Amino acid sequence: MTPSAVRAAARPAGTRAGRGAPLAAAVLAVLLAAFAVFPLVFSNPLATTYGFDTLIFIAAASAWNIFSGYSGYLSLGHAVFFGTGMYTVAVGAQDWHLAGDAVFGLLPLAAVVAAAVAVPLGLVALRVRRHTFVVITIAFFFIFQLMAFNFSFTGGTGGIDAPVLNWAPSTYNDPFYYLALLIAVATVALSWLIRRSRFGLHLRAIRDDEDRARSLGVHAMRVKLAALTVSALITGLAGGLWYYFIASVHPQSAFDPLFDLSLALMGFFGGLGTVLGPALGALILEPAQQWLTVRFTNDYLSEILLGVLFLIVILFLPRGVLPTLAERITGWRGRHQARSAATTATTPGGVAVSGVAAGSVAPGSTAPGSPAPDAVGHQGGGRPDGTAS
Repeated sequence: MTPSAVRAAARPAGTRAGRGAPLAAAVLAVLLAAFAVFPLVFSNPLATTYGFDTLIFIAAASAWNIFSGYSGYLSLGHAVFFGTGMYTVAVGAQDWHLAGDAVFGLLPLAAVVAAAVAVPLGLVALRVRRHTFVVITIAFFFIFQLMAFNFSFTGGTGGIDAPVLNWAPSTYNDPFYYLALLIAVATVALSWLIRRSRFGLHLRAIRDDEDRARSLGVHAMRVKLAALTVSALITGLAGGLWYYFIASVHPQSAFDPLFDLSLALMGFFGGLGTVLGPALGALILEPAQQWLTVRFTNDYLSEILLGVLFLIVILFLPRGVLPTLAERITGWRGRHQARSAATTATTPGGVAVSGVAAGSVAPGSTAPGSPAPDAVGHQGGGRPDGTAS
């Protein structure tokens, strides 16, 4: 094959590889712009509440995915970090007599305290393998919930109310919305950076085969603990903002088992271990769950439907929406390219021509009266190397 033919054959693959990145960037830019103008277009407080809740879960699900999706260690105890962030802001505002905008200054503290809680929990829980790890995270969840019910500084069953914000009712939700948007965008960006980094490569190596990763020099315990700490930091930050938005915290709302189930469902639905999968799951499922809660007065109906949806996703979409769609699109492209190649490799007379011969024989090099190429692609009476017989 001539050099020009080689370049012509290689160009479509390179073009296809580079064509996806601008398209993905354009889609993300449109989504970001839509989120930015959402409170301006839909000023109804109920709509902005839905938007705020969705952004909080986009951040929390993406943070959960940084640990559970990339490492393969499924956590059902992230409500511990979410509730810790809520109680950190609540107790700090109460004991230090903070009010108004000053309470937002406690959000970084909520993130740090949640990350600090993750370190001893991780040192204990990450010594076991994945299935046992799930059980330990559930145990930690109930321990923290019982502590919130019984400790005096948490307010017990009465909880802690948030300071009152004297903001205009028509735009009350907007500052919370844009703070949640900032956290969500930063979390998705961090997830993308981690996946492309050496740290992310180590996490995925642990997910694929932890023993082999250890034999190749990966410090598994250190990597897993770092991922859990980063995940807890973001989840605690989201919890602190959530507390100030709903204006109170109680043990049953701070440490809610449905929170953990929702994060896992969003991750599995969108695509576990992908960058945008958990965000997509939160974008679809959280508004649907909020609508079901408002639409049906039965307190347990939305929980039942959530459990049924989780089973459906596990059974019929085990890889998630994004990986399944990507697989279908790749298969469709492969079949389309195969059909195009078959059409291109067929002469007008209906004789199939080998791709190698088509690239190696220059146009017009065959004499008008010479025999037609055979199935191998060389002229009759000659050998495949082009020399006379």
